[in-house]
Amino acid sequence: MKFYWLLPAVLCLPGVFVMPASQRAARPVERSKIKGDYVEVRRYAASEAGQAVAVDESHFFAITNSRIARYDRRTGEQTAVWSADEQRPLKHLNSGIVRDGKLYCAHSNYPEFPEASSVEVWDTNLNHIDSHSLGVLEGSLTWIEPSDDGWWAVFAHYSKRVNENPHAKSNRWTTLVRFDRQWRRTGGWVFPQEVLDRFAPHSCSGGGWGPDGRLYCTGHDRAEIYQLELPAAGSTLKLAGTFRAPITGLGIAFDNRGHLFGINRPRRQVIEARLDPAPPCATDER
Repeated sequence: MKFYWLLPAVLCLPGVFVMPASQRAARPVERSKIKGDYVEVRRYAASEAGQAVAVDESHFFAITNSRIARYDRRTGEQTAVWSADEQRPLKHLNSGIVRDGKLYCAHSNYPEFPEASSVEVWDTNLNHIDSHSLGVLEGSLTWIEPSDDGWWAVFAHYSKRVNENPHAKSNRWTTLVRFDRQWRRTGGWVFPQEVLDRFAPHSCSGGGWGPDGRLYCTGHDRAEIYQLELPAAGSTLKLAGTFRAPITGLGIAFDNRGHLFGINRPRRQVIEARLDPAPPCATDER
């Protein structure tokens, strides 16, 4: 069965990896943890590229808070649009994944509190066909992935204050949750501190399971993708490596060739990239 999932521009000069000063507060990534670079294949203009991108064989879906647009991957032409309305007043779509002809999106009431979330479903012609409310659960739902026996989801918390919630929690409370098909919680894991430091002051904004069976996650604004594994024991995910990519965090997707799709939010662009087995940057200067 084929499936397609979800999941700042970087200047790369010989021997130097440069990032904006605003992103240099966290400790440098250990060189041993840097596993390579995704290099740009193609860049598309997409005004809806504000939160995430999802992808299937022939299209990509640019996602912003309350609007989704379908684009032809070959021509870059916009071919369908969906926008929230009074009957479907969605306000904060976070990420998307195409599976078996359906587009699943994570939705939350961010920045309101208490945090309430839902899973919204469209067909690939962008007809809204289903909605599953999770209500108040474990935080703000930022990404969702269906599996053969259930669902994977991340619920985010933010170290940066976003509202007047007296019970607000830091991003250390961000959780990967496994559900069965009836949405019963069957497992949960937290993120390692070294990844939370890269997320700060935000949280995990995108992710999903990759072709190699490992978990890939992004933060809110760094040009990095974190490869994670479930632990052999305990509740903390294990960081297997960090990949650099020409995106600005947020929701990602992989196509059936293993190409990465992500967004550049400030420029409202969708970027397709492939993994370079020989990274051109030798150091990680932050």
